[in-house]
Amino acid sequence: MDLQNKAWLTPLEVEDLYGFSVSRQSRLRMENKIPFSKVGSYIRYSREAINQWLEDARVC
Repeated sequence: MDLQNKAWLTPLEVEDLYGFSVSRQSRLRMENKIPFSKVGSYIRYSREAINQWLEDARVC
């Protein structure tokens, strides 16, 4: 599946698409600063939520 069309992303896919390292994502999750979902031991990111999070953090 094309990464550009996936609704849910793994940490490695977020790193590839957005440039946030897996370790940085972990720190952001521990600080409750990045939206994510956890199913069992799997971390997943909603593309829509990540895009909104980045838009909300934009500095004008």
